[in-house]
Amino acid sequence: MIRFELVTLDGTKFGEEVYEVVLPTPQGYIGVFENHMPLVSLAAPGVIKIRRKAGDSDRQMEYFATNGGVIEVADQTVRVLVDAADHENEIDEKAAQVAFERAQRMLSEATDQLSLDKAQSMVDRHSVRLQVANIRRHKHRG
Repeated sequence: MIRFELVTLDGTKFGEEVYEVVLPTPQGYIGVFENHMPLVSLAAPGVIKIRRKAGDSDRQMEYFATNGGVIEVADQTVRVLVDAADHENEIDEKAAQVAFERAQRMLSEATDQLSLDKAQSMVDRHSVRLQVANIRRHKHRG
């Protein structure tokens, strides 16, 4: 088992012993298990997946939408520092869809680099939130 800590600007969102954590990095997703080598990496916007026990199925995994940050793996602890993270049960899919569409409009109407960057960041964030909402919907269907 490894300790997984997900820390946001609002405080610790998750801090427990788990079997596996799958994290989004700029190079793709990585899986972290017990005895993982020390690592420091950027976290890309994406879905964080948590498997609490070795025998848990993919349906039993927990999911967080994140907008990127920093990953540190050391001494049987995985620490992810992000501005914000939303647990699958915290996401209102309809509200996320509205926010995504608003962000896309902002992106299409951006007239300078700052506005473009901000709008792209919002598109990325709400896109990931919709991915997690979709995963949750499919988990509860089957």
